[in-house]
Amino acid sequence: MDDSLRAPAETAVEQCLNLQSDESCAVVTDDERLPIGEALYDVAAGITDDAVLLRYPPGEQHGAEPPAPVAAAMADADVVLAPTTKSVSHTSARSAATEAGARAATLPGITEPVFRTGLDADYESIAEHCRAVLDQVGDADEVRVTSPQGTDITFEPRGREWRLDTGIVHEPGDFSNLPAGEVFVSPATADGRFVVDGTMMPYGKLEDRELAFEVEDGQVTEVSDDGVREEIEGAAEEVGDAAYNLAELGIGTNVAVDELVGSVLLDEKAAGTVHIAIGDDHAIGGDTEAPIHLDGILREPTVYADGEVVDLPQDER
Repeated sequence: MDDSLRAPAETAVEQCLNLQSDESCAVVTDDERLPIGEALYDVAAGITDDAVLLRYPPGEQHGAEPPAPVAAAMADADVVLAPTTKSVSHTSARSAATEAGARAATLPGITEPVFRTGLDADYESIAEHCRAVLDQVGDADEVRVTSPQGTDITFEPRGREWRLDTGIVHEPGDFSNLPAGEVFVSPATADGRFVVDGTMMPYGKLEDRELAFEVEDGQVTEVSDDGVREEIEGAAEEVGDAAYNLAELGIGTNVAVDELVGSVLLDEKAAGTVHIAIGDDHAIGGDTEAPIHLDGILREPTVYADGEVVDLPQDER
């Protein structure tokens, strides 16, 4: 095992998931993320005799279901850690596991550099920032986001619950991404325009382009970029209009992330940023199932909750 992966693996298994000696742990990985999977498994196996490492070929796209034997192992474990090339966060397998009582953390698209740096954080502090943001937005009927790049979009949760991604996954059924740090909601509807100037697939970090989206009644109606449009259209061939669903509004709270690196997993957590996602939301409080969940990160947002400016966390480095 790469020794440099040991410390972040210990943070994930011990601080974030709080794995105990009498618990079972399933580490789910794929061929391209095997070193991270092995590091997590080695730490877990040092705590409990009931640990297993499951490896399969990378999924074709984010949100694709893992093989049935992997899903079964996830549902039967006390703790699930999933460093994978394509995200399993928004899958029925992950939902079934947490509904069965597993504590789960997914690490979609994780790379070794992001694993090393993104887990170098005080997750108790991040949890405090999450709660501070939730206090400002949790009861709002309307949340508006603007940016100098031309974003002006309004979201209505309409009773859908805001959720915290703190990285502290200690209770049965808890779920988080790692690296963690966001407050998010699957809005019932949204209207307006948003412009992504930070990070979005298939490009990674956006150095010289901005991606614009028009939204009406909770559906994306126009996409300025051919590459993103093709990804959505590909999913739409399978599920129709569900692929155009405005799935998520998220606010980054990880004050240890001081710059965008081109990894959606890490960049969407950066304190002071906002991310808006298209596609699947059934695993985060919505009712739309789709084989994609595309997050776009805005670097310079202003957020209003019922007209009041929200105080966003800022990096501490």
